[in-house]
Amino acid sequence: MDIRFKQVGFTYQPGTPFQHRALSDINLEIKEGSYTAIVGHTGSGKSTLLQHLNALVKPTEGQVEIGDRVITPETNNKNLKSIRKEVGIVFQFPEAQLFEETVAKDIAFGPKNFGVTDERAQEIVKETLEMVGLDESYMERSPFELSGGQMRRVAIAGVLAMEPSVLVLDEPTAGLDPQGRLEMLEMFDRLHKERGLTVVLVTHMMDDVANYADYVIVLEDGTVVKQGEPRDVFADIQWLKDKHLGVPTATAFSQRLADKGVVFDRLPLTTKELALALKQINAGQAGESQ
Repeated sequence: MDIRFKQVGFTYQPGTPFQHRALSDINLEIKEGSYTAIVGHTGSGKSTLLQHLNALVKPTEGQVEIGDRVITPETNNKNLKSIRKEVGIVFQFPEAQLFEETVAKDIAFGPKNFGVTDERAQEIVKETLEMVGLDESYMERSPFELSGGQMRRVAIAGVLAMEPSVLVLDEPTAGLDPQGRLEMLEMFDRLHKERGLTVVLVTHMMDDVANYADYVIVLEDGTVVKQGEPRDVFADIQWLKDKHLGVPTATAFSQRLADKGVVFDRLPLTTKELALALKQINAGQAGESQ
């Protein structure tokens, strides 16, 4: 299921003294099966854009195409429930949305709301717990007795239980330690690759973009200022610095090496690419010296 924005604009509280234009002339496409990263400063419009992905808000200008559904300012709010099932959003600190007395009840809440039988709901609970790296022993535990990382996994399982085809992640690793961050990102990458989920990641961590995303959208002041494959977006380091955006660690280090005379065919994006490039450079220098 592709998602397309066509000349989308959005204004909060239009026609009032408090109106605020959050998005202007947004044109983009999130292709089915892609792993798309959305980056930009606080206030650039990322969160507002995310809410358009499953019609939590409707554009005040233009249209959003979600699969075969077209959302315009005039779209009836009563007929949008199915979109919320297809596009699941994991907000920052999703564990704050847990409310049931057991893990199983919390995960099953969404599916049962859509008419799934109790028996099928229990199957979904077991399946989604496995997806997020937890076993059945957690089913009858209180979510509020778990660690922060475990609570977050349960909250994500609740979104996955709706069996979405698009998973939207708003800073999903916020507040986690480095190991917890890595485990969470690897889990999303596994879901993307093994289950074919379309993933949309909002992050300010450019290493995460370089390591996982296949497409990047850069927002500034509510509009798209650059988009493309990570290699193309990160190729212009000076542009990124001018925009006060981060640069992947491996790319920044490679640029410093290049400034000292090390010649790369192209600047590496990831640590693996950097290690391979340096190995090839060393092998070439060793061959020349013989």
